[in-house]
Amino acid sequence: MPIDAVNGVTTNAMTRAFAGATDAATGAGAVTGTSATTDAGGAGFAASLGNAVDGLQQLQSDSKTLALKAVTGNLDDIHDATIAATRAQVTLELVSAVRNKGVDAFNEIMRMQA
Repeated sequence: MPIDAVNGVTTNAMTRAFAGATDAATGAGAVTGTSATTDAGGAGFAASLGNAVDGLQQLQSDSKTLALKAVTGNLDDIHDATIAATRAQVTLELVSAVRNKGVDAFNEIMRMQA
C-alpha cells in the first residue's frame, strides 16, 4: 500500500469544518493570522464547532456502516473499515479536546475579577 493512503487519516472533517467556517465568517479564501478572530460574539466559533460535530457524526456513521459490512462479509477491503474507524476516533478526540479547551477558557474568564 502506498504511503499516500495514510495521509487521508490526517485530513479529517474537523480541519475542513474549521477552515470552511473561518472562510465564511471572514469572507476570505484562506485562513489568515488575525482575521479569524474578528467575528463578534463568537458566532463563528459556534458555527465551526457545530460543523465539526456534524462532520464527526458523518464519519462515525460511515465507520459503523463499513464495520457492519466487514462483520457480515460484504466488505472487499478491510482497510477501508479500519481507516474509517481511525478517522472517526481521531476526529472525536480532536473535537473533545477543542471542547475541553473552550470550557477551560470560559471558566478562566469567569474567574477574572472586574
